[in-house]
Amino acid sequence: MAGARVHFGVLFVVRVALATVYFQEEFLDGERWRNRWVQSTNNSQFGHFRVSSGKFYGHKEKDKGLQTTQNGRFYAISARFKPFSNKGKTLVLQYTVKHEQKMDCGGGYVKLFPADVDQRNLSGQSQYYIMFGPDICGFDIKKVHVILHFKNQYHANKKSIRCKVDGFTHLYALVLRPDLSYDVKIDGQSIESGSVEYDWNLTSLKKMARSSVGPEDYAQGAGDKSQDWEKHFLDAGASEPSDWNSDLEADFPAPMLQKPPYQDGLKPEGIDKHVWLHRKMKNTNSLTEYDLAEFENIGAIGLDLWQVRAGTIFDNFLITDDEEYAENFGKATWGETRDPEKEMDAIQAKEEMKKAREEDEEELLSGRFQGRNNHFRQFHQRGNQEL
Repeated sequence: MAGARVHFGVLFVVRVALATVYFQEEFLDGERWRNRWVQSTNNSQFGHFRVSSGKFYGHKEKDKGLQTTQNGRFYAISARFKPFSNKGKTLVLQYTVKHEQKMDCGGGYVKLFPADVDQRNLSGQSQYYIMFGPDICGFDIKKVHVILHFKNQYHANKKSIRCKVDGFTHLYALVLRPDLSYDVKIDGQSIESGSVEYDWNLTSLKKMARSSVGPEDYAQGAGDKSQDWEKHFLDAGASEPSDWNSDLEADFPAPMLQKPPYQDGLKPEGIDKHVWLHRKMKNTNSLTEYDLAEFENIGAIGLDLWQVRAGTIFDNFLITDDEEYAENFGKATWGETRDPEKEMDAIQAKEEMKKAREEDEEELLSGRFQGRNNHFRQFHQRGNQEL
């Protein structure tokens, strides 16, 4: 695994100490990348990668990344790192992608896999936790995928997030926070944000989970099932007695409180009609047991995609728990080379236009000269015939 590299000065050194960097890859050590990245052999027809900075770049060495090399191929490659859980932590997945070939149909996304993924057999059938990044095909598909694995299913963000479609390098970042908020950033700017619960159409799962738990689950006896739950509610603030042993005597039965009377459809302040849901329960299908956007065994990152025309370059991979570190890393990599890259492309475009113009002029002059020669030959042949 490529470790954290300090390039950003004293301030960045401080951030390194505070941030946890799970994975970072910049392809700055020549061919040693082959020791970290494993090409799948699941299919002999999979396309091959090389490390290249492409035809134009901001810095020849810093802009080197994994580049697809064969048209009309599937690609599968991955790198492993020390497994971790993002439970209770922010998770930032960030990388750069450059469709130098002006992508017409193909993927530019990455995937996070569980630690037990079989790298040698990586394919489209391999289970993943997160799929994130651009996908382009024709006029209809120009989107950023954000797909999360939850309760044995894949769930896509319901919003349409448009990706970049030009041939330059762009910085993509996905931020998932413990409070279930998220951000999708392109080139350092937030282009979409919101709630994981609502933007992945998971509210229905929450309703199903809640509906599977009811007041009857708290019954201490047959007579308790007739309890009038409209007039009573659990004292969620009650604590267990000091001599209560929950291991031997089960859960402490929180006392019931009488709801204060209220009229005209007004609810008493401080009372939640779902307050009983906060009581600890066992063997329920509650979402509290399956927290969204939290994964216990993240251990690999990879590319698993299809491209009609090859040439895409993937670089500056980063997985961390610190948004500020990711922002600084993006500025120190993509931020330093994006303008020089555009300048080099503009120079090359001018040179190509100049060369094309010169070739056209040469062809035009050659045609005129050839026409004059033909005219002279025809005149000479006619003169000889008259003699």
